[in-house]
Amino acid sequence: MKNSRRTFLKKSVVVAAGALAFSARSYARIIGANDRVRMGVIGFSDRLKYSLLPSFMNHSKELNFEISGVSDIWKVRREEGAQFLKEKLGYGVKSYVNNEALYAAKESDAVIISTSDFQHALHTIEAVEAGCDAYVEKPFAETMEDNRAALKAVKKSGKIIQIGSQRRSGANYHAAADFIQQGKFGAITMVELTWNVNQPGRWRRPQLVAQMKEADTDWKRFLMNRPFEPFDARKHLEYRLFWPYSSGIPGQWMSHQIDTIHWFSGLEHPRSVVANGGIYMWKDGRKNWDTMTAVFDYGPKNDLASGFQVVFSSRMHNGEERPTEIYYSNGGELNLITNKVTPGGGLAEHHAKAMNMQPNLLPEVMLEDSSIQTVSSANTGGDITTSNHMRNWMECVRSRKQPNAPVEAGYQHSIACIMTTAASRTGEKATFDEAKQEVMAGGKVFKY
Repeated sequence: MKNSRRTFLKKSVVVAAGALAFSARSYARIIGANDRVRMGVIGFSDRLKYSLLPSFMNHSKELNFEISGVSDIWKVRREEGAQFLKEKLGYGVKSYVNNEALYAAKESDAVIISTSDFQHALHTIEAVEAGCDAYVEKPFAETMEDNRAALKAVKKSGKIIQIGSQRRSGANYHAAADFIQQGKFGAITMVELTWNVNQPGRWRRPQLVAQMKEADTDWKRFLMNRPFEPFDARKHLEYRLFWPYSSGIPGQWMSHQIDTIHWFSGLEHPRSVVANGGIYMWKDGRKNWDTMTAVFDYGPKNDLASGFQVVFSSRMHNGEERPTEIYYSNGGELNLITNKVTPGGGLAEHHAKAMNMQPNLLPEVMLEDSSIQTVSSANTGGDITTSNHMRNWMECVRSRKQPNAPVEAGYQHSIACIMTTAASRTGEKATFDEAKQEVMAGGKVFKY
């Protein structure tokens, strides 16, 4: 790991040096209302194809953005990406064998990063060192080493980074945040999060795996700072099933929902996490669990007597993919499936009277339009929330204001996800060392 990390950092230095002139020019340039913003695509993924690109195209003409090129280390995806973009955009874009080539061309002001989970933070470092703003898919990072390095690089660069936590651009989520932060909800006492599917093919790519040949890709570049191992097309294309390329459920699904905890409460990470689960159904060679439950303790680090519990559970063998997010207080609940605040479960009069207390029941409140829901599928082009999130980033690239989901949001959700990974992989309670900015498990720094 250390040798791989050292090699990656050396490559980053080379990239930064090669892009120095471009970087200086980019810093000096103020993007005006009439300047066209040139955007590169880092990784031609299904997420890009079916969700991020349609969201970008919803606003690109109005905001004067264009796609200048696409980078993908796999020849098949690279060629497919160039052809697909030409058909959708109505003009040709250049294709590049890797990110270094794209940045060396000096034809991108910003990039969309939709690569493998473990690569997001590292590709963000490359982008900002090359002078580019970036829209970066979640999870932001899968290890604290990558998490710290990316946060430092972004803060040093001053670049505009939007983390792909699209709930932060949802009208119903903004209404929920306001309701809680204005004190109308009362103290959060518990949150229940679920994300259940019944999809044996979720994260599987058997047809593509059969098609991939080592000669057509760059396996060493794919690995980046992960330990070397022989070429494996499944890990290249089905990375979400294999640690250390992805944490699986925590990074893919939990990262979305846990981000709302940080946003609504103002807390940056859990105080502790315990987790349990296993591969109970889909015994297809995967290493990441298909079923899990994680229990979080949240609250001020200096006041252990206050706080609340969060329970996240997920199964991949039974469910209809209707992610549940329910916040509880003593007065009722806030439900982000129905987009309602109700007095359900609140302190009723007869129970309060028995203890000489006043009843505590929230009013019934609609959080924006009840028809507004975050589309759970990553590849749904009609997701208005993702479209709004993309527009917010594009506007911020021009205004230089911070977007709805800045890099700190990615750093914080990554801490929670890495704590969950540490708890699940060690069987120990995971905590966070503020001074060291390290995840601890069993009294030791968590290292995979």
